[in-house]
Amino acid sequence: MASLFTRGGDDSKAEMSFVDHLEALRWHIIRCVIVILVLAVIIFLNIKWVFDNVIAGPINPSFWSYTAFCEFSHWAHLGEALCLPPVKVEMQTTTFGGQFLSSFTIAFVGGFLLSFPYIFWEFWRFVRPALKEKELKNTRFAIFWVSFFFFTGIAFGYFILAPFTFNFLSSFEISDINLMVARPTLADYLDNLTNILIGCGLAFELPVLAFVLTKIGLVTPAFLRRTRKYAIIVILVVAAFITPSPDWVSQTLVFIPLFTLYELGVLVSSRVYKDEQKKEKEEWS
Repeated sequence: MASLFTRGGDDSKAEMSFVDHLEALRWHIIRCVIVILVLAVIIFLNIKWVFDNVIAGPINPSFWSYTAFCEFSHWAHLGEALCLPPVKVEMQTTTFGGQFLSSFTIAFVGGFLLSFPYIFWEFWRFVRPALKEKELKNTRFAIFWVSFFFFTGIAFGYFILAPFTFNFLSSFEISDINLMVARPTLADYLDNLTNILIGCGLAFELPVLAFVLTKIGLVTPAFLRRTRKYAIIVILVVAAFITPSPDWVSQTLVFIPLFTLYELGVLVSSRVYKDEQKKEKEEWS
């Protein structure tokens, strides 16, 4: 069977068959699962502290973001525009094992998020043997930048988007005669928080995606500039998907950084494209 990859960085690069390739992939996946499980167990053993200090943060009236937004609003002479009212959320579980099962959800999602750099490192170890030495030089600090943008997106979702989203959803009323009281389930809150964090984490990878696609020749900076108007529409759709709340404030909070990241991607693509053009000229000269 034809070999797919060559393994090792030494002179004796052993060709891998398709079966060997699958075996290597299996061990990469196993190691990732082990790391996720270890971190999940640690989180589960400290579930009360994690829930009180991390998970419930965006709906805690004393959460850092609420104070920071209000202080910034006063500093910018905006009055009380960014001072969000205290969040009043009484969550409930509708089954006997609701809290117990939700603790597993918190543990595994938290384990995945914390182990993201390691997961990407294992993915990089799997793909790296297929790259040429010239291509490897262009991928330095790849793990750092992918992890940096991912955790920056997580931080944005946690400290900025989530407080605005849950504040809006918890205070929104469809009637003026107070016929309804919102008591969301714990599972519903965790689903919304997970979507916000993972959605923002992945969305913030736009500059990395622009770098990779330009490197392999699928996009050019001119193409990104031409499609900017379509990108705006896509970003608006992504912003609406990431934010559970339909208010324009939350969606604008997502749109602005995503559009900024798109423009950063254009700059990254332009730099990479110029480098590639320069290398081609040197090869032909």
